Amino acid sequence: MDEKKLLAERFEAHRDHLRAVAYRILGSLAEAEDAVQETWLKAERADTTQVENLGGWLTTVTGRVCLDMLRSKKSRREDSLDDKPTEPVVRVHRRTDPEEEALLADSVGLALLVVLDTLSPVERLAFVLHDMFAVPFADIAPIVERSPETTQRLASRARQRVRGKSVAEDADRSRRHKAVDAFLRAAREGEFEKLLAMLAPDVKFRADEAAARLGGTALLDGARSVAENFNGQAQLARTVLLDGEAGALVAPRGKLLLVLEVRFDGDLISEITAIADSDRLAQMEVSLP
Repeated sequence: MDEKKLLAERFEAHRDHLRAVAYRILGSLAEAEDAVQETWLKAERADTTQVENLGGWLTTVTGRVCLDMLRSKKSRREDSLDDKPTEPVVRVHRRTDPEEEALLADSVGLALLVVLDTLSPVERLAFVLHDMFAVPFADIAPIVERSPETTQRLASRARQRVRGKSVAEDADRSRRHKAVDAFLRAAREGEFEKLLAMLAPDVKFRADEAAARLGGTALLDGARSVAENFNGQAQLARTVLLDGEAGALVAPRGKLLLVLEVRFDGDLISEITAIADSDRLAQMEVSLP
């Protein structure tokens, strides 16, 4: 048996699983079938001879395909496969049975699908792969281009929404956003005492190597040191959401220079991290609240 035919048979053994993954991420059986077919095309072109866990590898590829589909909001692919090799034979699904989709939606839960639609693409992917299919965060992180820790936070935030706690979570996020906005305003206006009042006594400021080159400070410890560092500064900083959490960015003339990740302990800011490394910046999802 030639390698491609063997790969096709092994792929078929995983097809139902891949379709289940894709359906829960995309919420459409037609799009799920397209995602699975795209996964096959990628597998066909790849060298899988050294892949020990083909099922896990295929799941990862399917997740990446689905994320691209969510981000681009493309409709179902209609590409002709006439120019593709006819061997090995792998099924191409162009139509879906409405009854089959209804049964699948019922098995997943229509309410869950509705909630999943409220999540961002990366939140949805992280939640589905980890909570529904037990994919480790370390394996999901490269797909969403985040660290494993950030990926875990994405899944946790999605889990809160799925469990019906999104209203309280959104309120907390809004409160933190307003706190960051107030902190930056106090910094710009040189209101030192206000800055102190918003900082935890043991607050820490850290800057990555690229950010330290811009500002000259890599580490500060304690409320007074951090407040002095920001007092009269932050003229170009703007409050945003970084991976769904309150933070800030500096983007003079529209060019992203650095971001500030802000962590809270209750109502007080407990940690500020300045990040200017281009690779790390490229991995972040920046949005307005």
